[in-house]
Amino acid sequence: MQRRQFLAGGTVVLSVAVAGCGHSSTVLDLEAASDEDIADEDSTTADPGSEEYQVLTSARDDGSATRSGRDELFDRTDTIRVDGAFYEVSETRVESSEATVYSVDVAFNPDDTKAAVGEIAYGDLPEYDREQLSFIADGQEPADEEGYNVHVDYGTAEAVGDRSALVPEQEYDIVTHERNRYRVAVESQTVPENEYRYEVTEIAPDVETFADRVREGYLFALTGLSGAEREVIEEAIDGAYYEDDDAFQSVVDRVRDHEGLDVDDFYGTWLLSYENEEYITYVE
Repeated sequence: MQRRQFLAGGTVVLSVAVAGCGHSSTVLDLEAASDEDIADEDSTTADPGSEEYQVLTSARDDGSATRSGRDELFDRTDTIRVDGAFYEVSETRVESSEATVYSVDVAFNPDDTKAAVGEIAYGDLPEYDREQLSFIADGQEPADEEGYNVHVDYGTAEAVGDRSALVPEQEYDIVTHERNRYRVAVESQTVPENEYRYEVTEIAPDVETFADRVREGYLFALTGLSGAEREVIEEAIDGAYYEDDDAFQSVVDRVRDHEGLDVDDFYGTWLLSYENEEYITYVE
């Protein structure tokens, strides 16, 4: 099942896979569905502090909002929960241009540790740079294919402003921390920059109303099952069913006859009732 959320500091979509999916490509899983579960499954929450939250509250309060960026903000969903209410979001690209974006590469244990531009202790960097390069202070050394470089996106000079000693004008190429010396290199590239307009429409004021709306569109009853099909369902409720047998295929065919919450060619999620109980149902 999915649990999706936009977090402060960036667009992060969290998806928690159904238990057991890694063990088999054939899965049927039924989880009891409360109003909150149904709402989580068919919407995404925008947390205060996230860019999504700022854009949506501006569009809600002012009638519309605009934003500049390289990518769409809501490319995976159009139903967002904000402050407990649920909104449909329209995202329209209204203008395209180009922008210069900057990134910083950090080399651990470089062969050349002599500063050519300047040297600074990590603790003396501006707060913005310390946040961007926090893995240095944390003692983490995430590696790329070469084994030592870390690539950090800084964005445009306008977004960074005067908060950095590295972007856009690089004042230092060696950063020290404790006994370690790190080489930093600044890169820039020209990328498409788009302007988007956002408008929102409230579709439900609370979880209960939204869950009822989802039920009206997707809930169906699974009835008239054979004994073998009922065994499949009971096992799927207790944990998950993994056997690709005739009973499984029969149940899957019944489920796929109905519109799902999120459906692909080989997997999907449905909302069904069985024995007067509601379940979010994952099929693969």
